[in-house]
This record gives sequence, C-alpha cells and structure tokens, in this order.
Amino acid sequence: MTPRACLARALRPPTAARRLAQPLGSRAQCFSTTTTARNKPADAATSDANNINQKVAAPKPPRKNASKTSSLRSIAVEAQRSRTLVKSRGRQRFVDPDAQTKTVTAYCAAETYDIAAAARLVIAQGYDLDPFNTGLYPQVIHVQTSENPSQASDFQQGDIFIFPSGTVVAWNVREREALRLVNQILPSSAEGSHLDMLETEDLEYLEDPSQESSEVVGDTIVLGTKPAPASLSELDSACPSLSENASSSPSTHSHETDTTLAKIAFSSGLARSTKLAVLETLLSTYQSTTRSIPSTLASRNQPFTRSFILRKTGELLSIRAQLNLYSELTDSMPDIFWDARHELGLAAYYDQVGRALDVGVRIKVLNEKIGFAQDIASVLREQLSEKHGLRLEWAIIALIAVEVVLEVYRHWVERRERDDPASTEMLVRRYVEDLVQEKRSRGGQVVHDEPKG
Repeated sequence: MTPRACLARALRPPTAARRLAQPLGSRAQCFSTTTTARNKPADAATSDANNINQKVAAPKPPRKNASKTSSLRSIAVEAQRSRTLVKSRGRQRFVDPDAQTKTVTAYCAAETYDIAAAARLVIAQGYDLDPFNTGLYPQVIHVQTSENPSQASDFQQGDIFIFPSGTVVAWNVREREALRLVNQILPSSAEGSHLDMLETEDLEYLEDPSQESSEVVGDTIVLGTKPAPASLSELDSACPSLSENASSSPSTHSHETDTTLAKIAFSSGLARSTKLAVLETLLSTYQSTTRSIPSTLASRNQPFTRSFILRKTGELLSIRAQLNLYSELTDSMPDIFWDARHELGLAAYYDQVGRALDVGVRIKVLNEKIGFAQDIASVLREQLSEKHGLRLEWAIIALIAVEVVLEVYRHWVERRERDDPASTEMLVRRYVEDLVQEKRSRGGQVVHDEPKG
C-alpha cells in the first residue's frame, strides 16, 4: 500500500472505518437485511456483498498487523502509566522507591587534563571516541564501555566523560574499571595530579521511556528516553509501512545523540560539584594548619617566620584563583552549551544538578571562608611588614649611632693630638712661633743700629 493510500485510510470517517472493520459475514448480513427492507432482489444483495468482499480482501493483512501493533503499544503505554516512575504528594515530587536505579559517579584526580593526550590514551585502550558524533570532542571526551554483563548492569552500555577540568564522570560503569582509567591510564595526561586526594561523588539515575525531556527529582536524575514524538506513534498505528520508513531514518541516532548531550549536561554539573569538593578539602587542610594563629597572636608570642607567612599566603591565593579565576565553577553556563540547540534544555539540566547539590551555596560559603582566611593572612602580612619596618628603623638608628661615635672619636683624636707636645702639630706650631719671634727680634735690632750710623 502506498503512503498516500495509508494517509487516506487514516483520515477516513469513523463510520466508514467501523463498517470496514466488521467481519465479512456480519457485513453481508447487514447488507442483505437492508436490501430486504427496501424490497431489493436477493441476487442484488449477494452481488453487493461480493463487491465489498473484493474491496476488503486486499487491505486485510496489513490492517490485521496494524491492529496488533497498536494493541501492543496501547498495552505498553497503559503499563507505563500504571507504574509512574516519578510520583507526587502535594507539591513534593519524588522517585518511586521500588524503581530500579543506576549509579553515575564523578572522580576528580587532577587540576586539568590535556584533552589531546587523554584522547590518545583512551584510543590506545580500545575505546571508540565520540561514538554518537556529538561534535564536542575538543571540549569533552565521550567513550562507551562494552555490553558485557560483568562490566555493566542490566546489559546496558556504560558511558564515560572526561572533562578538561581534571574530572571523569562514569555512567553505569563498574568502579574497578573507572578507577583503572583514573589511576592508571589518565595520570600521564594530567597536570597537577592529586591521586592521594581523590574526590568522588555519586548520584542515582534512571531511564524513563514515557517522557522525552530529563530532569532531576530530589537526588535522582531522570533521563527521558522516549524514542519518538507522539505524532509518529499515531502515524505508526495508522500505517505500518510509514513506520518502517521512519525507523530506517536517522531519528533513532538523533535521539541517542540528544540523550548523550543530556548526560554531558548532567555530568558537567556533577563534575563542577566534585571540583568544588576538592577546593573545599584544600581549604579545610589550610585552615587546620592556621587554626592556632589567632591564639598565638593573642598570646603575644609571634614565632612566624617570613617564609611561613609567604607560603601560607601563596596557598590561599592558589585556592582562591582556582575557585574564581582558573575554572568555570562560578560561571552560570559552561562554554560547551552555548552552541547547543535551545530546545534540548542543556543549560537547565546543568542548573538542576547545581541546585540539587547546593553548588551555589557551597561556592558562597567557600568564598566566605576564604575571606576569613584572607583576613588572617593580611594580619600576618602586616606583622611581617611591621617587623621589616622595625628592622629598617633599628638599622638606621645603628648607622646614626656609628656615625656619632666616629665623629666623637675624630674630635677626641684631634684634641689629643693638639695637646700632645710631641705631636707634629705642636712641633709645627712651635717652629712657626720661633720663626715669628726670630723675625721680630731681628727687626728690633735693625731699628736700634740705624741712629749710630
């Protein structure tokens, strides 16, 4: 049957459809009764029934298959409706406690990952890079694990996402395989690796085949995995040939790509929370090493050296820079979502994970703690500056004192030389005085000798 005939059959009035759906015997009986009431010959009724039989005979097999397909789908829809995964009690929505959930885990083991080097490493391990061609490879690495039941529960493939922020997010992947990737394969591509301070964070998720969009309900991610819109389902029940043509189209692949993009959005939010947990641990360690500083300052005992103060100031500035400058923790939306289609709602998924994990509140609290630690560091720097200034002042005072001592000593030496009869100055002075006296005596003698001549 051609697609145009199928569409015409789907749009046929309900009365005609009911008449065509009746069994042959009942339709023949109906027509014969009608013709009898109208006083028509019996052979005319028989010929009309034969004509109807000829019309119904051709489309009968596909109609039977379509009715079976529609009945099976209606049963599946009713079964899904009877067991709703997301329930509500008043304004509170929650996931059915009996629903089977899977685990998504985020690992933060480094400050950053070199994406190109990490891609070469995972390809060398046999993973396929970007299997659904999302086009996000330079910004995130997506690989899938095998369908081996010993490696993934419920015969489902696991997904692994590697972000440049030094975070790995694994969906439905065994912990042993994920830790092997984090601890053995990726460290050679990491910058600032901190495997001794590995941070992990888990969330539960489930797949809901009754909805297309995804959401976060409580602490559980609900992935909408509905494969096709409602219009295609109705067309499928009306015409199976069009359904087969649609299944051969790339709509299934597009749906898998959209689901992968939704996982990337949720993974990015989870990676953000794990990265923030690393900074929280670093700040907690910093505060444990500086907890005694206020009491030490209050006791007027200040054994802090210049190297200690500069080291603690550098550690604090590094934490603050990683939080506010060198990462996307404080950004409202990562750069990888700017080019995504708006109808996918990836930014909303990212925000939902952030709200579920209180990322905004934690960033605010972390900045407040950093501000308090910054106050202590400022006091230490002021103390260091005061010590340096005091040392300069004492150095200046010492130089002035040395200069005064040298000047006093010079004057004392001069006076001593002046009073010493054996000193050169005294000898010169005596010699000059003798010359003056001798000149004076000669001048007086000449004056006395002139009258006699």
